[in-house]
Amino acid sequence: MASPPPAVLHADAAPTLDLLTVPQVMARLQLSRSAVDDLLRTGQLASITLGRARRVPADFIHTRLEQDAA
Repeated sequence: MASPPPAVLHADAAPTLDLLTVPQVMARLQLSRSAVDDLLRTGQLASITLGRARRVPADFIHTRLEQDAA
């Protein structure tokens, strides 16, 4: 009897992290590239670097916007 592939066994184990590119962040926040770069540089916007690509967690943006609105 063949066992299911590992991806099927662990599909529900780890939630996926929605990562946005800088242009996607620019569109969602309606900001210029330099404004987003400033937020990233000052740490007001969290990000991770994967090789040369920078990604921003989408849930961080939603949390940050909710905090600023309150």
